[in-house]
Amino acid sequence: MPHHSVLYEEALDSLGIKADGIYIDCTFGRGGHSIGILKQLGESGKLLAFDRDIDAINSSEAEHLLSDHRFHLHHGCFTELAAVSEKLGYTGRVDGILMDLGVSSPQLDNAERGFSFLRDGPLDMRMDTTHGLSAARYLAQVEEQDLVRVLFEYGEERFARRIAKAIVERRQLQPLQTTLQLAKLIEDSVPFKDKYKHPATRTFQAIRIEINQELEQVKTALQQAIQVLAPEGRLVVIAFHSLEDRIVKRFIRGESGLKHNPGRLPVKEQDIAKGQLKKVGKSIRAKAQELQTNPRARSAIMRVAEKI
Repeated sequence: MPHHSVLYEEALDSLGIKADGIYIDCTFGRGGHSIGILKQLGESGKLLAFDRDIDAINSSEAEHLLSDHRFHLHHGCFTELAAVSEKLGYTGRVDGILMDLGVSSPQLDNAERGFSFLRDGPLDMRMDTTHGLSAARYLAQVEEQDLVRVLFEYGEERFARRIAKAIVERRQLQPLQTTLQLAKLIEDSVPFKDKYKHPATRTFQAIRIEINQELEQVKTALQQAIQVLAPEGRLVVIAFHSLEDRIVKRFIRGESGLKHNPGRLPVKEQDIAKGQLKKVGKSIRAKAQELQTNPRARSAIMRVAEKI
C-alpha cells in the first residue's frame, strides 16, 4: 500500500511556506510532508525533520533527501525540538512547525512492528525499537490496576477491568508474545462487539500510547514550539484521536487569551500575561476525495495557530 500523507495540501497551505523560511517537520515518517515543504523552499530555505523510528531514518525516502543541503534529519523524539533548534541556531527563527501525530501507515502495515491487531507479529509497539519496553514486556509486568487505568484513560475502553483481568490471568499461564494472541484474548473477554470497530482497537491504542508516552510528549513539544517559533510563525498539528486533539485544542486556547495566576487575588494588571499564540481559522478535516483514496484520514483533525 503506498503511503499517503494525511491532509497534505491543507497542511502545506496552513504553514504559509516562504522560500527563505525555516521549517520543522516533527514526524518525518516517509517524508511526504517534508518533500512538499522542500519543493516550496528556495536555496536559502531550511527544513529540520525529526523521527524516533529508526526505520524512517533508514528509509529510501530519507536517504534521497539527505543529499539536499537544505535538509537536516534528526533521529529522536520531537521533545528534543528546543535542544536541536538551539544547536542549529534556529531558536526564535522558525517560520513553521508541523506535527503529524500518532502511528504512521508504514508502522501499521509492517506486522513486525506489532501495532496492528489484524496482522500477526511480535507484540512490540515501540515507536523507537532501539530502546524502551516492548508491549510484551510491559504486559508481563504491569500491575492489574495500572493496566485498568491505562485502558480506561488512553483507550476509553469500557471493558477495561475485564480485559486487564484476562491479561493478568493469561500471563500467569503463558506470556503474551504476539499481536494476534492479544487480539484474540481481548475478543474473548468483551461481552459485546461493536460492528463498526474491532474489539481490540481501544486496547491496542491505549498500550501503544502508554509505552511510547505519546500524550506527555505532545504536551512537552507544544510548549517548546512557542519558544522555537518566530513571530508570525505557524504551528500546524494533525491529530488522529480525541485525546491528542483535546490536548492541542486546550493548548491553543490557553495560549490565545489573557492568563493570570489564580492564586494571586485581587488580580492586578501586572499579574495578567498575554498568550503567545492566536488561533488561525477553524479545525480542518479531510475532504471526501481524500477519504476515498486514504480511509485512514477519516479520524484526522488539523488545528492551526500563529505566534504573536
